[in-house]
This record gives sequence, C-alpha cells and structure tokens, in this order.
Amino acid sequence: MSVVLETRSLTRSFGGLTAVAQVGLALSIGELHAVIGPNGAGKSTLINLLSGDLRPSSGEILLDGAVVTGLPAHRLARRGIGRSYQKTNILKSLTAQENVRLAAQARHGGRLFRPAAGARDLLARAGSALARVGLAEGATRIAGQLSHGEQRQLEIAMTLATEPRVLLLDEPLAGMGPEETQRMVDLLRQLAADHAVLLVEHDMDVVFAVADRLTVMVNGGVIASGTPDEIRGSQAVREAYLGEVAA
Repeated sequence: MSVVLETRSLTRSFGGLTAVAQVGLALSIGELHAVIGPNGAGKSTLINLLSGDLRPSSGEILLDGAVVTGLPAHRLARRGIGRSYQKTNILKSLTAQENVRLAAQARHGGRLFRPAAGARDLLARAGSALARVGLAEGATRIAGQLSHGEQRQLEIAMTLATEPRVLLLDEPLAGMGPEETQRMVDLLRQLAADHAVLLVEHDMDVVFAVADRLTVMVNGGVIASGTPDEIRGSQAVREAYLGEVAA
C-alpha cells in the first residue's frame, strides 16, 4: 500500500507543555490506522494538527509526498483530508440532505446559489454520501431530530461529500448504544476499503476488531506501533496504557 499522509517528528507545544512530541506515522489507502492511549496522550491534538486546525511547532506533514505543514484546514480539505469531531458538528435546524449538500458545495467553494445543473450535481453527491452511511431514507429528516448515532453517521456523510481520500475520525462511536456501535463498525470497515482512515477511539473492543495498524501514544509521544497482535503482546503498552507493573 502506498502512503498518502505521513508525519515526521511532528511536535506541538503549548507554552511549557508538549502535547505531541516527535510523532511519526503513515496512513495508506485501504488501511484503518487507530491511535490509542490514555486521556491526555495527545490523540485529539494530533488530529487537529493533521487537519490543519492547529499549526505544528516543528516537524513535517506530507500529503502524497508534498510538504503541507502549516496549511489551513480549508486548503487541506480541498486536497483530500476530511475529519469528524468529538462533538457532533452539524446544522441541526436543516435536513440531513441540506447538511450534506452544503458540505459538498464547500469542497469546491464559489457562490451559495448555483445554476440548476450545479445544484443537481450537489444533490446527487449528497444523496450518494447519505446512502454510503445508511441514511438514504432519512435524507429529508431534520438533523436535530435524528438519533445520536444517526447524527454521527450524518457527520461522516458530510465529510464524505467533500471527496476525501484521508479520513480523520475523532471518537465517532462516543455515546452510542450496542446497535448503533455495530452499524458504525460496519461503516468503518467499508470506508477503510477505499480511504486512508485514522481512528481515535476509546472502545478497545472496537479498535482491535477493525484496525489494521495501531499507534499507541502516552504523554504526547509514540511508545509502540504495529499490528493488533503486536500491540497486544507489547510489554511497554501493558505497562503504560493498562497500568501493569513489570515483574
């Protein structure tokens, strides 16, 4: 698999606190790469750096081999990096379809109101994204009336409408019940087939079920990276993440 998004010694400090320290990772199409670690490990800060919501203090971010370090979020989005947030980020007074249509339109910029031909294309892309996440039948429902799980699905549909190749998903299963969790797990597996996916998630059962590769962060730095089996067998991970004490 060819690497699409890569970091080299990526670092972000806030005054005397280093939230992300010398992190190197690589994301490839067809691979779901999960980042795990205890609270405060730097996982969400890492996603904010990769998406352009934060600027690195040092280090590099490369997209398709080109340095994109420090580019703002809207420029990275147009280059194919999409993300979701810990807190669902939707327009609750609009329909699901309107939310996704606006996201599709934002991908290409331009005027809010477009000729009919352009509008039809946006609606078609919105419909395709909603179908991909399993919300085709709920397209005309008001977003604020959707269940929590459906709102999470809607946010991913909005991200897909921007035509990303890289998906940065920050705790997409947070607050879900068992049935909603299973739907999201199935969706994650589908998305990983044709995207490079970085997943931050606290549900370890889900992480080890869907991830092709894991990176473990503690105190801003990477302590281990490998396949699920390699991470399960890592003494460093057990000591730092699970709190076990070495014999």
